Amino acid sequence: MEKRSIRNLELKGRSLFLRVDFNVPLNQGRIADDTRIRSALPTLDLALERGARIILASHLGRPKGQYSEALSLGPVAAHLSSLLDRPVEFVNQSVGPQVKSAVASLSNGQILLLENLRFHSGETANDPGFAQGLADLAEEYVNDAFGTAHRAHASTVGVPSILGKGAAGLLLERELKYLSQVVSSPEQPALAIFGGAKVSDKIAVMQHFLSFTQTLLVGGGMAFTFLKALGKEVGRSLVEEGGLILAEELMAQASANGLQVKLPVDVIVAPRCESGTKVRLLSVDAIPADWMGLDIGPQTRKAFAEEIGKSKTVIWNGPMGVFEIEEFSQGTLEVARAVASSDAVSVVGGGDSVAAVSKAGVEERITHISTGGGASLEFLAGRTLPGVEVLSNKG
Repeated sequence: MEKRSIRNLELKGRSLFLRVDFNVPLNQGRIADDTRIRSALPTLDLALERGARIILASHLGRPKGQYSEALSLGPVAAHLSSLLDRPVEFVNQSVGPQVKSAVASLSNGQILLLENLRFHSGETANDPGFAQGLADLAEEYVNDAFGTAHRAHASTVGVPSILGKGAAGLLLERELKYLSQVVSSPEQPALAIFGGAKVSDKIAVMQHFLSFTQTLLVGGGMAFTFLKALGKEVGRSLVEEGGLILAEELMAQASANGLQVKLPVDVIVAPRCESGTKVRLLSVDAIPADWMGLDIGPQTRKAFAEEIGKSKTVIWNGPMGVFEIEEFSQGTLEVARAVASSDAVSVVGGGDSVAAVSKAGVEERITHISTGGGASLEFLAGRTLPGVEVLSNKG
């Protein structure tokens, strides 16, 4: 079912609990990357225009129910204030009398940011008492934190359950639109690109994709698990021993359905995974016993780019090599450029893939860049996201 949107809400003079994802990297109390904060601005602007009294809530890091000055959202409030060019009040609690008093003093079009929700163990436990404390602050609920929508936490499930209603913010709405499109009604031919380290992390998504894609391109560390499953010697390349049977089963399933799983044919290898080390370009059949594969080679890049160019839908999750190191970055960057140059509807998810798209300078040419790594994988695997399921359906 399509979910209710913040666009459908009457917000003037209403207290709005807005769950956002301000889980940003900090460096000595300064925000190192404000992408997630900027992603929330369209929803915030809409709520401000409509005269809501806005209560912002987020987590930051993993404090495990304990206060940590290093993980306080205080610096985020200051940064958000500068982005909006208006005051953003901050309260160093998430629930309780001090918070209620701060909410009561809000006027229409004012913003209050609560302290890090995960300073309370009740957040991740979806504790009824903690959820009630949050729900007591607001009349309306909007979730714009797609990155946490796969978690049944107090702020994502408990609060809308208590209020009996909830809507999607503009960012969450956009995520659901594009991810639903590529899963439910992708323009064909559809192709998926998988990289990163572990087969087991993504096998459910890959299996689900066999029902609506013609081709899977597999690179990155996980490719060596697939290559080893085919009986190839891969030296000291990353292999997930527990993933060998999974890889075999996936390739057999694809073959039975007349689908392609394309693996690297050449790789960049090195004795160590570090900058400045000597590198060689070799066939996947010639990896020395004491070397490791760290990027896809030029033949593979060309073959992958050709497949991408023929597709009308492309979904990409995971880098093709250790792209943070210059010597092993070209495979990932060339795949990013190929995706950007295609005429396909392109959806990119996962932190490393998003970073690669940014490094290649092609963000503007990607149809949709997902903000939720774990959440997008769960959704693409066909699973229900608790933080989405609990929201009101469009009526």
